[in-house]
Amino acid sequence: MKQTPIHKIPGGITAPRGFLAAGLHAGIKKPSLLDLALVASEQPGPVAGLFTTNQVVAAPVVLDRLHLTQGQGMGRAFIVNSGNANACTGAQGLADAKEMATLAAQCLGVPVRSIFVGSTGVIGQFLPMLAIRQGVPRLALRLRRSGGHEAAKAILTTDLKAKEVALRTRIAGHVVTVGGMAKGSGMIHPNMATMLAYLTTDAAIAPPVLQRALRAAAETSFNCISVDGDTSTNDTVLCLANGLAGNAPFRDGTKELASFQALLSEACRALAMHICRDGEGVTKIVQVLVTGARSPSDAKAVANTVGTSCLVKTAFFGEDANWGRIMAAVGRAGVRIKPERIGLAIEGVPIVKQGVSLGRAAERAIEKLFRRREFRIVIDLGLGSAQGAIWTTDLSYEYVRINASYRS
Repeated sequence: MKQTPIHKIPGGITAPRGFLAAGLHAGIKKPSLLDLALVASEQPGPVAGLFTTNQVVAAPVVLDRLHLTQGQGMGRAFIVNSGNANACTGAQGLADAKEMATLAAQCLGVPVRSIFVGSTGVIGQFLPMLAIRQGVPRLALRLRRSGGHEAAKAILTTDLKAKEVALRTRIAGHVVTVGGMAKGSGMIHPNMATMLAYLTTDAAIAPPVLQRALRAAAETSFNCISVDGDTSTNDTVLCLANGLAGNAPFRDGTKELASFQALLSEACRALAMHICRDGEGVTKIVQVLVTGARSPSDAKAVANTVGTSCLVKTAFFGEDANWGRIMAAVGRAGVRIKPERIGLAIEGVPIVKQGVSLGRAAERAIEKLFRRREFRIVIDLGLGSAQGAIWTTDLSYEYVRINASYRS
């Protein structure tokens, strides 16, 4: 089936029909820094969510999971603060998250269960609720179609820039749009980590279908990036659909759903790459592609092990073409391999064949490739037809400096 073209458009999270957003400084972070965001749909619609795999879970994640169940997969708005994670805050933290949702619901005139809360920042501190109580009504009054960029800035912590996307395609005669915003710079690891991502769409789609589509999109995007191997307490991806595109609801197994899946997946991939490129102290973006594996899970395990190896990541930073570190990481990935079948290439230039170095001339060729800002490593296990990939970054002096002084 020929894929309908996907077009990049301006507008970010408010690009789809019927979405408004705003951001402001409520007083959680230092003066002049935006720290509270609200995104709302003009009408309710299906919402899908994916959350952290960490067993230490922040209050907003607990509440959002509850609202997904209580609201039977329907939602109306996202409210997100930065500067405070509201994690490890016990019963008080959960009460504060509920109050954030209640404040937003009252201002919008919608059920509390239709509001989804997000928080990001320092763990272990209570939210400054007086600032939030004063900020939410002001935030609701600022809601507008052009407020997406403001909202995207308000959810940032150590990020250097706002992360936004807006994509559009035509499906069955209807123009369908997906918009999104994300935050994430450090503590990024497959299965999402210290990242928040919010997506909107004007597509008509049933809640369970949207949930499956979001999970599939995350598997090829947010679950394929790594900055430093840590997972967090607050990781959240939410997608809200309001149906204003006017299409017949997408159904499983149809070409229309396949087109929407491609649109949503590309939006998630774009946000994931924004996160990688804005990683703390990052100077390199590297795709690790594993081919010739017995199974997709084996391929993913090898890619993850290589992509999260501190020795490999510091070699990237030092522009040291130390391919031996890559081979060592492959060998400790916990999957069955045959070293004598492994091939390794950098940007198409072979350096290892049948588990053995191709010599100094090959090493000199890949040394030049390690100086690039972005490049690809292909590891062929020579055992099957499955493959898997991860996008990773280097580990720099600047990363250590940023995280050594995060709270100061």
